[in-house]
Amino acid sequence: MKEALSFLTKLEKNNNRDWFQANKKEYDSAKKLILSSVETLLKGISTFDKGVEDLKPSSCMFRINRDIRFSANKNPYKNNMGAWMSKGGKKSPFSGYYLHIQPSASFIAVGVWMPESKILNAIRQEIHFNHANFRKIINSKDLVNRFGDLEGEQLKTSPKGFDADHPAIDLLRFKSFVFTKQFTDKEVASSDFVEKCIVAYESAFPFVKFLNEAIDLGITE
Repeated sequence: MKEALSFLTKLEKNNNRDWFQANKKEYDSAKKLILSSVETLLKGISTFDKGVEDLKPSSCMFRINRDIRFSANKNPYKNNMGAWMSKGGKKSPFSGYYLHIQPSASFIAVGVWMPESKILNAIRQEIHFNHANFRKIINSKDLVNRFGDLEGEQLKTSPKGFDADHPAIDLLRFKSFVFTKQFTDKEVASSDFVEKCIVAYESAFPFVKFLNEAIDLGITE
């Protein structure tokens, strides 16, 4: 990953089309490196989550080009490279596994971010009925040791249709359900970085599985 970090560092200082085109070979090399890592990640994740076993690395990666039509920031390129690996592919509503490579700001994440209202309500319904199990999952020692606490934007009041005195109202207020783990550039460049990501993702599989079972119900209703 060292080469990818090096390219992204240069891109951040030269975020324009002329420089990018002049250094296209270096970008292609960095992208190839990320794709190779994503391929290894998918193989590792598929040993415990069969939902990703048919995904192709290229379909998981995000484009480096930015959509600047409605943005005050007119830089044409992102200063990171990322991939989303989940059941159904990158555009599916399912919970999954994220890889984000960026100089001094790399991280991995698991879960679901800002799902549409139908999906969010399905997750809340599942937590409503199985909150003890969900709390046990998100508080598991292995998951917390690797990722920390559950993250995500929360409502200040109770969501519509749920009692304020529900024993899991603190969880029902979440609008996203995410765990993240930060990595230093040195860690990203290490030979065992991808393996560390796989181990971390596996610790979060019960969490991803719980969310996806809820989302499955939300889709079929």
